[in-house]
Amino acid sequence: RVTLSSTECYIVHEIYNGENAQDQFEYELEQALEAQYKYIVIEPTRIGDETARWITVGNCLHKTAVLAGTTCLFTPLALPGDYSHYISLPAGVLSVACCTLYGISWQFDPCCKYQVEYDAYKLSRLPLHTLTSSTPVVLVRKDDLHRKRLHNTIALAALVYCVKKIYELYAV
Repeated sequence: RVTLSSTECYIVHEIYNGENAQDQFEYELEQALEAQYKYIVIEPTRIGDETARWITVGNCLHKTAVLAGTTCLFTPLALPGDYSHYISLPAGVLSVACCTLYGISWQFDPCCKYQVEYDAYKLSRLPLHTLTSSTPVVLVRKDDLHRKRLHNTIALAALVYCVKKIYELYAV
């Protein structure tokens, strides 16, 4: 077992002190995210599930932007020119829409720097034995710079393709 320093792991404990316990849990999580701990363990079930869902939706938007953008860009190479725009244009619009929504809603949220950790080996290194909850949500901080660059680049290329194709289709 490797011991983690106090700057690497923060635990949001499920301790109910009064009526505002949920607000306190949310405040603690917000402070831990802002402090950029490598691992954040969320013991309260409700806030842990909400955080995991928020991260999952962000991941879904990212993946959809990349896959739809890739579909937009490669469909014209695989299908005849007369038919490819029926797939590539909607895929391009979907890519741009997902990238834009991600940029507006997730980009500046400190939660987007984290992923939910499921790896049992990595989880075994954390002080989970001190928890009262049997199902904590564990977040691990990940660098998302390359991920954001990837989906922004692909969505931008899809946008350029869509604008060019629409111009070609409707230009007199």
